[in-house]
Amino acid sequence: MKNFIGTYECKIDDKGRIKLPASLTKQMENFADQPFIVKRSVFQKCLEVYPMAPWDQLMEKINALNRFVKKNADFVRMFTAGVKTVEMDNVGRLQISKDLTQYANLSKEIVITSAGELFEIWDKESYEQVIVVSEMDFANLAEDVMGNLDSKNQE
Repeated sequence: MKNFIGTYECKIDDKGRIKLPASLTKQMENFADQPFIVKRSVFQKCLEVYPMAPWDQLMEKINALNRFVKKNADFVRMFTAGVKTVEMDNVGRLQISKDLTQYANLSKEIVITSAGELFEIWDKESYEQVIVVSEMDFANLAEDVMGNLDSKNQE
């Protein structure tokens, strides 16, 4: 699986179009001209952009949930709320729908940041606030999340 790399400051126009940086556009070429999926993030007021293959893998897990369990049905509904497919146009732009633009409070200045097999789209001010708060606790978070991994057995 390919991972995205980089953090980019960009602009979004009044119609919801984002002109992607050339280095991100190049990385997106690795996904064989397939559409991408844009969705609301579960934990933050940002958008997540998935290539189709990782999205399909995630949906396999979600589709395995028993929908006759209310919390599962509620989760699936909320998780997929507002999901859209997008394709890069011939000048390297992504069109973000109005509902998703409003959800993430995207204004003129945005940040696109890699997050492994997907990337996130943030309002610049919101991203900077999250990063500043996160930097203070990042060492503790890194230790909690990664400190107990046995690197010899992680493959």
